[in-house]
Amino acid sequence: MQHQSSIPARRTLSLAIATMLAASASYSSPLKAAEPDADQSTVTPATTLPVQNTIVITAPEHLRSARTELLPNIGTTVYSIDKNMIDNLGQGDSTPFDDVLLRMPGVVQDSKASGSLHIRDDHGNVQYRVNGVELPEGISGFGQSVDTRFISNIDFVTGALPAQYGLRTAGIIDIQTKEGNIEPGGRIGILMGSNNYVEPSAEVFGGKGGFSYYLSGSYTQNSIGIENPTPSKNPIHDDTHQSKSFGNLSYYFNDDSRVSLLFGTYDGRFQIPNNPQQTAQYSLAGYSDLTTGFNSYPSASLNENQKEENRFVVLSYQKSLGNLNFQVSGYHQFSKTLYTPDPIGDLIYNGIASENMRSSSSNGLQFDSSYKLNDQHTVRGGVAYKNEVTHSNNSSQVFAVDGEIISTTPFTIIDNASKTGTTGSFYLQDQWTLSKQLTLNYGVRYDQVSAYIQEHQWSPRLNLAFKATDSTDFHAGYSRYFTPPPQQLLAPNSVNKYDNTSAQGEILYSDPVKAERTNYYDLGVSHRVNDKLSLTADVYYKQISNLLDEGQFGQALILSPFNYAKGYAKGLELSAIYNDKNWGGFLNFSMQKAQGKDIISGQATFAPDELAYIANHYVYLDHDQAFSVSGGANTKLGEYKLSGDFIYGSGLRNTPDGGAPNSASLPDYVVFNTNLTRNWKNSPIGNVEARVALLNLFDRSYLLRDGTGIGVGASQYGARRTLFVGISTSF
Repeated sequence: MQHQSSIPARRTLSLAIATMLAASASYSSPLKAAEPDADQSTVTPATTLPVQNTIVITAPEHLRSARTELLPNIGTTVYSIDKNMIDNLGQGDSTPFDDVLLRMPGVVQDSKASGSLHIRDDHGNVQYRVNGVELPEGISGFGQSVDTRFISNIDFVTGALPAQYGLRTAGIIDIQTKEGNIEPGGRIGILMGSNNYVEPSAEVFGGKGGFSYYLSGSYTQNSIGIENPTPSKNPIHDDTHQSKSFGNLSYYFNDDSRVSLLFGTYDGRFQIPNNPQQTAQYSLAGYSDLTTGFNSYPSASLNENQKEENRFVVLSYQKSLGNLNFQVSGYHQFSKTLYTPDPIGDLIYNGIASENMRSSSSNGLQFDSSYKLNDQHTVRGGVAYKNEVTHSNNSSQVFAVDGEIISTTPFTIIDNASKTGTTGSFYLQDQWTLSKQLTLNYGVRYDQVSAYIQEHQWSPRLNLAFKATDSTDFHAGYSRYFTPPPQQLLAPNSVNKYDNTSAQGEILYSDPVKAERTNYYDLGVSHRVNDKLSLTADVYYKQISNLLDEGQFGQALILSPFNYAKGYAKGLELSAIYNDKNWGGFLNFSMQKAQGKDIISGQATFAPDELAYIANHYVYLDHDQAFSVSGGANTKLGEYKLSGDFIYGSGLRNTPDGGAPNSASLPDYVVFNTNLTRNWKNSPIGNVEARVALLNLFDRSYLLRDGTGIGVGASQYGARRTLFVGISTSF
């Protein structure tokens, strides 16, 4: 992990190039001259990275630098992750992508059913960019469908963001992908572990003339796809099968222009884990009878399943013309989620057995440009447009209810909907170099959305970066944000269809979900103590109207958004990185608090007493966690590398018996992980790497969710001790 906090744009650019060149030698950038030692420690402060004097700026490096110039992160906090750091994690490049991000400051762990992770007390609201192109959200959660294997470098950007970033602003995950090489090569490997874990994978790359290619693929299966609702080591009915593929094709016309094609696929099949010894809630003829206590269908035998898929393709053209740089991209993404119930068990235990299908098809254009007017001013601007078509099809079996009488024979309700929506954005900003030490970036963006809601906003942005000394940088910023609800998670209000049934809620109306509007303030400092140690501190405050949150209100692992009328979030982040020749380490600390008041949309999914209390009281958001700590260390012993890391959480919010919503928190927890790798270079079958890892070393049982709280489904426990062994060869 590397810090890049409030560094003026030009220095950030050169350091970013050095960072990318420091990646592991399992692949190489095309036409690259000299490559630094691939055995460097994985946690290096960006402010200490030297610029290699032997580097020859060729077409790939020149255009990569120009692309960085299009979207600078002046006045923000940037934490960079390279492939070396990923290799130090227990599963290496097979690590789920969200698990990589959990090692960043301000990132809080959650269950897969509740969004997997949260950045700075936001639920979702994360923007993923691949080689500078913003990708639309997938229903299955694009973060998990990213294959860590194809990543060359990640910039994790937080704070008061410049004008080029909009709509999703809690954190920017800027991914630079691996590319091809003049010399063809590849890598194959397999990782195996506890809970029947098996993951084979492969990568190939090469190039000829101006053409280069990189392709990767993996297949994963195990028996703990979703967090266990019980503390046992072996969940019931929790198998998963997942496949991922990715491709990056580029053609360089000359040193100043290129066209590239990115594409990726993800398919996931999940069994929903069962919670045994549950009590039947409804009578179903032939299966259960509440009056006699008869139940021939135990909860341990349920068969609920969910399928997810995601596809994307991005075509980009980049051009550098002296002081003018630009990139124009077109993209398409399709995602789909299908939940299939247990038609008997869901009726007995929930009173509804609903097959839910949601799909989203998006097409969009993005244009970004920069023009250097003179030594003091660089002007940047861009536009973006997206057209999205969503479908929501629900077929539900429910019981009829007539007063106190509940039928024992179900009937079917069909609830289908579709929507075509658009979003459009425009931004313009100026980077003003006031002096060698002081840089001001100011601008404005405009966003509008037309779907289930019709809203728009002009958003001013102001960022200041001050280099006090050669080792100390300050940054400050203000940003106005506009965050519309995800269209693919919305559906029209149809609660009246379930009147007088076992699925009828206590509240018979739901107001439409609105766009969130935020005033965001951020202040930070980074200090390089010496060539080995760097420190970063950052504080933020968010003043929010129409605060967006999401909850799991049904059996399907699909989240539904709703609004609080107002809210706020504030926090402190501290980070330290130490790097020496043969060992290094990092330590992150976060303190956060987020609350909302008065639920003003999606009311039908809440109980009346909850709504009444929240209407007059601030309550903690369900994903708020007061304290989070993460850290790790690694050392090199000849051809061996030993690493370890830990994650500590003070516990997410829950609702105690008889208490106010989200008024308590779950017990704290800490999880330790270890990893040992051994390399055999230039063996008869190429460069071979073997690894052995233990995750949750001390086999601690800990709760991520206990089934209580606002918009929380069943209990979910973190994974118990897990052993992984793997081997791979590069050729």
